[in-house]
Amino acid sequence: MTPDQALAEAEKGELRPVYLVAGDEAFLASAVVLALKAAALKGGITGLNEDQYQAGEADVDRVLATARTLPMMAKRRFVLLRGLERWEPKSGGKSEGKLTDKDPFEKLCDYAKAPSPSTVLVLFGAGVDKRRKLYTQAKTDGFLVACEALARADLPHWIERRVAARGCKISSSVADLLAELTGPELSPVADAVERLCLYVGDGNEIVEDSVATCIVRLRAASVWELVAAVGRRDAGAALAALADVYDPQDRGLRLLGVLAWSTRQLLRFDSAVRGGASPDQAAIRAGAPPFKARELAQQVKALPRADLERWPELLARLDLELKGGTRRPPQAVLESAILKLCRTSGTNQRRPAP
Repeated sequence: MTPDQALAEAEKGELRPVYLVAGDEAFLASAVVLALKAAALKGGITGLNEDQYQAGEADVDRVLATARTLPMMAKRRFVLLRGLERWEPKSGGKSEGKLTDKDPFEKLCDYAKAPSPSTVLVLFGAGVDKRRKLYTQAKTDGFLVACEALARADLPHWIERRVAARGCKISSSVADLLAELTGPELSPVADAVERLCLYVGDGNEIVEDSVATCIVRLRAASVWELVAAVGRRDAGAALAALADVYDPQDRGLRLLGVLAWSTRQLLRFDSAVRGGASPDQAAIRAGAPPFKARELAQQVKALPRADLERWPELLARLDLELKGGTRRPPQAVLESAILKLCRTSGTNQRRPAP
C-alpha cells in the first residue's frame, strides 16, 4: 500500500495487526509510523500499552513476546520495532545484535501469519532487502507500506496538496520552483511549505517573491533582476546582481536552483510560442502569470534556442562544481558560469562593465 493509504487506515481506525514500513523516504515513513501509533493508542492511557525496540539491541523473541501480550485497559497494544536493516548481513556475513537459532526475519514472517488481533506491530526499516520473504510476504498480504522517494516530476503536485491542506494557495510554477530549491527529500520540502504558509498567512497565496524572501533568503528584487539580466544577456547587470545576492553560507546553491527553474520556464514559453500560442497563453503554459509574458518574450528573443537548450547542461555541471567538484571559490565559479550564460555568438554581445 502507499503511505496515503496507510494514513487513511489510521484516520479511520481500521488498523491491521502488522505493518512493514520500508523505503528510503524517511519523512513519509515517520509520518506513517506516528499516525499508526496515534490510532492504535487512541482512548488508552498514555504509555501504558506502547513498547518500542531497536533491532540489534533487543532480540526478536522479546519483541514478539511483547506483541503477544494483551493490552491493559485498552483496545490495542502498539509495538514498534525500528532498524530492521541492522539484522541484514554485513559485508562479512554477520548481522548486528544477538541472533537466535532461527533467522529474525523468519520469526517475523511466522508471527505475521498468525498475529495477535489486539496488537499493532509496526516493523520499520529503510534498508530491508526486497528479496527477503518478509518483504514479499508483506507485499502479497497487503501489510507493506512502501515509502519510496518521490520522482522529481511528482514533487510539485505533492507540494500543491500539502499547501492546500495548510489552507494556502500556490501555483504549479511556484511549486516547481520550491521543488527545485528544497527537494528531492521531503523533510526539507515540508519544512519549507510550513514556513511559507506561516509567512503568507492562512488563505493567502505563496508567490515567487515569498519563496525568494523566505526560502532563498535573498532580496526578491535582486534575485529576479539577476534572472532577467541573464535572460537579456546583460553580463554587467548580471554580475552586479550576483554580487548583491550571493550567499557564501550555501555556496550559491539556492540561487542556482532559481536559475535552473527559470531556464525550464523559458524553454516552455519558447516551445509554446513556436507552437502558435499567444504570448499570454505561452506564459500560462510556462507556469507564469500573463503579466510576465512581455518580459519572457524579450528574454527568449535575446536567446537563440540552441543556446538556451545548452543551459540545463551547463547548470548541471555548475551544480557539481559548487558541491565540491572544484577548488575554485564558489563565487568565482558562479561568475564564470554567469558569463558563459550571457555569452552570445553574434556581434552584439554585451560585455560586463569594467
